[in-house]
Amino acid sequence: MKRQIKIAPSLLSANFANLADDVKKCEKGGADILHCDIMDGHFVPNITIGPLIVRAIKPITKLPLNCHLMIEEPEKYIDEFVNAGADYISIHVECQKHLHRTLSLIKSYNIKAGIALNPLTPLDYAFDAAEYCDFILLMSVNPGFGGQKFIKSTLKKCETLTNFLNKNKLEHIDIEVDGGIKIDNVADIVSAGANMLVSGSGVFEGDVISNIKQLRANAETAVK
Repeated sequence: MKRQIKIAPSLLSANFANLADDVKKCEKGGADILHCDIMDGHFVPNITIGPLIVRAIKPITKLPLNCHLMIEEPEKYIDEFVNAGADYISIHVECQKHLHRTLSLIKSYNIKAGIALNPLTPLDYAFDAAEYCDFILLMSVNPGFGGQKFIKSTLKKCETLTNFLNKNKLEHIDIEVDGGIKIDNVADIVSAGANMLVSGSGVFEGDVISNIKQLRANAETAVK
């Protein structure tokens, strides 16, 4: 089964002085999802946005909002992000003692639940949790800051995860990759099995609409 390509601009790289304008450009470019990087200054060395910004974005777009929670004790804030308008929520396996419980909580709100893995986190976590997920996020940079270079070992990790999902009849699960995705490397990432593609500087540096369209065009060339 072919996974549908989904382009997800990361609002971390958007112009927050004109956020509504950048959101509209993402829509015009044909983006599928808006990716919201939520950082608390504890799990990662940066502080970004929270439920208030998600709530402000929700009424100005028809695109689903994917809230990537890079925070400690995310289970305490699931209801806040759901109420703010999250359509997808991913939680990091590195900060979860009760992963199944938190995934079940997210799914109880009838939204998409996913797990996120840092670059050197073993894939065993994804193998064990996959059946409870709608998507699995592989970080291809160390989380905390935008504009980082893609870690090439993510390609092998993505291939391994793809093979596992296919073998276990879990092809419906989206494979998301986040970090360093650009027009010139997106085809390689899709060839490795990813279909949900998060790009920040690759979208917002330059012509947003053109960048999204080119990302999709390059990604589509590698769909198997």
